[in-house]
Amino acid sequence: MPTFDIVVVGSGGGPDETNLSAYLLKPHDAAWEDGIIALEAGSAQGALAQLLYRNPLLFNDDTTRTSRTYTASEIYSFLRHAHLDHISGLVISAGSFSGPRKRIYATKDTLDDLESVFSDRIWPNLASWNEDDEDFKLLYSLLIADSKYKNVYPSVSVRTIPISHGHNATGQYGSAAFFIRHDTHNREFLFFGDVEPDSVAAYPQTINVWRAAAPKFPQKLSAIFIECSWPSGRRDDMLFGHLSPIHLVDELVALAGEVVKSRKGERGGVRARPLRKKQRKNPVSPEELLGALTGLRVYVMHCKDDLAGKSEVSMRDIIVPQVKALVEEKKLGAEIIAVEPGMHIGA
Repeated sequence: MPTFDIVVVGSGGGPDETNLSAYLLKPHDAAWEDGIIALEAGSAQGALAQLLYRNPLLFNDDTTRTSRTYTASEIYSFLRHAHLDHISGLVISAGSFSGPRKRIYATKDTLDDLESVFSDRIWPNLASWNEDDEDFKLLYSLLIADSKYKNVYPSVSVRTIPISHGHNATGQYGSAAFFIRHDTHNREFLFFGDVEPDSVAAYPQTINVWRAAAPKFPQKLSAIFIECSWPSGRRDDMLFGHLSPIHLVDELVALAGEVVKSRKGERGGVRARPLRKKQRKNPVSPEELLGALTGLRVYVMHCKDDLAGKSEVSMRDIIVPQVKALVEEKKLGAEIIAVEPGMHIGA
């Protein structure tokens, strides 16, 4: 039985504004009306309205006793917590949110960037840091990148680990990975923001996520949501802080290596400082990696759309088979799944 229910509102990486990263989450043993967590908020009510038009029973599951239909505005009125990154849908919909105030959980950099949007210049100021400020619809709530889990919802907690998302003229650009845990059942899944490959990054950090994940696999953690923005063949200097199939599979190999070492009793854990490139050599043999990720479901998301008309199929249908082929070639054992709008996922 799944621990969480996830409805995919959008899974793309742009530029199609109707299909941007947006996932609605609840504990499997709770009702949607009890409250919803939004993991990212790229697309919002408009995209969800189109999905509900095509599938009015999208929010029915095996815990629903009778068929129930919702409108997009009803669903977004149930939102309680945890917009964790891509924000355009959150910003545009913020003025029409009903129901109780909604907390925006994110890292300090993300909240600072969001505050510059809710500035009464780019967009009306609809958010506040002040817990007692009842006039604002949104409340900024900080996620600190440490080894602790922060409760964001009854029985749901989040652990945040920083990762790299490339660099710009001002320096390194950060992202994060989130371990999302059901505190009662002690089960969790891993959800990534944008990811620069460790093999490309000046300061590789994703290895820290794999070291934290490895001891949990597969009893406590068996599902990962991770981006793969570009198809095979894209040059490293054109990744712009994202993954392609070869780099995604390299990261899965790194995870497999950490799983093998964890099973052998070697110490892992999150490092206090970024790993230097010369330290990234994996001492695990290729034979030991065979089948190391059996039981893991890898949900591939954030594939960037080709709106130039050069491809007759979606980029998702190009990228995900490329990832599958590489995983099968290395015999890692992981199941690769394409994430599509309108999916109802049990994690």
